Amino acid sequence: MDHAEASQVCGEVLDEVERTVIGDRNFFETVLTAVLADGHALLEDVPGTGKTLTARTLSTALGLEFNRIQFTPDLLPADITGTHVFNEKDREFEFSEGPIFANVVLADEINRAPPKTQAALLEAMEEEQVTVDGETHELPSPFFVLATQNPVEQEGTFQLPEAQVDRFTVKTSMGYPDRDGELELINRRADRTAKAPVAEAMVDRETVVDFQAVPETVDVQQNVREYIVDLGRETRQDSRVDVGVSPRGVQRFFEASRARAVLSGRSFVAPDDVQAVVQPVLAHRLVLTGEAQVRDTEKSEIIEDVLDRVAVPEMDE
Repeated sequence: MDHAEASQVCGEVLDEVERTVIGDRNFFETVLTAVLADGHALLEDVPGTGKTLTARTLSTALGLEFNRIQFTPDLLPADITGTHVFNEKDREFEFSEGPIFANVVLADEINRAPPKTQAALLEAMEEEQVTVDGETHELPSPFFVLATQNPVEQEGTFQLPEAQVDRFTVKTSMGYPDRDGELELINRRADRTAKAPVAEAMVDRETVVDFQAVPETVDVQQNVREYIVDLGRETRQDSRVDVGVSPRGVQRFFEASRARAVLSGRSFVAPDDVQAVVQPVLAHRLVLTGEAQVRDTEKSEIIEDVLDRVAVPEMDE
């Protein structure tokens, strides 16, 4: 599959999701960028904006197996990864897979579970495997975690550990639909006999694996690579930032930039691709100083300032 074909396939998937879910296309593109980059996405928003529907619809459009895990305060790590159960017939213990064994896993309201349970996803997200009682089990390929969380100010939520947050390629927000979008929701609800739009599979698992390989062939000029690195490093120099973007974060930034180029149908990364993903890839990785938190400094403002300070490279002809 070449870049043009991958871009066309992605466009068809986005069209199908947009037909079913009322939302901003840029938001859907950001989530699909994470899929293309073989990463994971974190959605933070208030309840009722369509986060769960987006995850289910995307998995259907991609033709992938889908599992939903509802995170609650009493959820245990074994409830996610699986456990060994005794088979009375064979008189031995055998592994029973947990809901993490799927292509697309919706970790719904992930910050309603305690940190110990949240951490059960760490190995799965980084290495696409889980270890239970000393035995390692490979997860299906492709593997994509789409986690949702409510704003941390809401009652009954736990702050995600920094190591967990750093595993997500992008963090984004769906936001409220515009006026026409909300009117469309009412129109769909008004006629109870009419069926709501249901997504159809536009591709299959093998095709998803194929187009996930396309970003690896995207050309990134040396000055663009330096631009990506300089943006990441500049976050560590900001006086409002206690912990800047990690080396892992810079790598994810590079991968997301290549994926965004594929979405645009290009065989090379342009500065526009880098700037299109800089906020959802870098902002959530920043840890602000105490003073910046007291002043309610927005992480997005810091990223904008970083963009202003780092010179944009010129593309070679």
